[in-house]
Amino acid sequence: MAVKVIKPGLSTTVQDLGRPGYYHIGIPTSGGMDLLSLAAANLLVGNPAGAAVLEAVFTGPELAFEQDATVAVTGAAMAPKVDGVEQPGWTSFRVRKGQVLSFGFLKAGARAYVAISGGIDVPVVLGSRSTYTLGTLGGLEGRKLAEGDMLSIGAGQGAAEGRSLPERLRRKPGQPAELRMLPGLYWHRITEAAGERFFEDTWKVAPEADRIGYRFKAGRPLDFVPQEQPFGAGSDPSNIVDACYPYGSVQVPSGTEPIVLHRDAVSGGGYCMIGTVISADMDLIGQLQPHTPTRFVKVTMPEALAARRDRKAVMDEINRTLG
Repeated sequence: MAVKVIKPGLSTTVQDLGRPGYYHIGIPTSGGMDLLSLAAANLLVGNPAGAAVLEAVFTGPELAFEQDATVAVTGAAMAPKVDGVEQPGWTSFRVRKGQVLSFGFLKAGARAYVAISGGIDVPVVLGSRSTYTLGTLGGLEGRKLAEGDMLSIGAGQGAAEGRSLPERLRRKPGQPAELRMLPGLYWHRITEAAGERFFEDTWKVAPEADRIGYRFKAGRPLDFVPQEQPFGAGSDPSNIVDACYPYGSVQVPSGTEPIVLHRDAVSGGGYCMIGTVISADMDLIGQLQPHTPTRFVKVTMPEALAARRDRKAVMDEINRTLG
């Protein structure tokens, strides 16, 4: 079975749950920016949670099906249409041979996940089908989709149409969005007053927001504690001697605009990290549009671990609901 790409959308890539285990040699985890939505889409169509799907950013693709399939679209509110007839989101539906799947305008969120029964069948690279475009690795030839591409689909009967995920299990950012953050190894580099302002301010997502990292603007600049910069760190007070970057780490170059590193981020560099957005909230970042008001919320390690357990409980309930 194959699906032909009539229109690729703004930036549509093949993604799964990612390729952990290679960050130490500079290969990021990649995978879906919103893993909960990705897994839910797969379960709705009867795939394993980690099957490969399409991640569409801001605009959806237009796809011609050469065989019947079950499809589900989760994540961003970007209404799927079959031959122009609108279908519900977060719900499985059938697409027949010869029909075309397209999408309406984006109404909320940023990334939609398109699961097709059987999964997108591209080569497995380092344990994953996910696309890492900077390294031209994985996915379809290591790149985003282009007009005329043919996507192979794996074997699979697909679940029944009309299966839906309850609204209470569809996790979405609030207004303003809140990102819980654990102060990090270099928190001591900023002044106490600057740290308080950081959590007091409402930031806004900058246009520079992608799979590598999300930049935030409109908050007050941070002040750094005066110190003599170590050899090799450079003169800017936000510089350090190169260190490893955790997934979700928060940099503030020159103390002006925080950047949260995401799925395709580099694994190290020379900016100090004032903290890390907790793993339970990284899915939310993937659904933030530019200019979205956002607050960073200070948490402790026990609170971060409790949030991780809560997210796992949600995922377990999704599995039970759709299993």
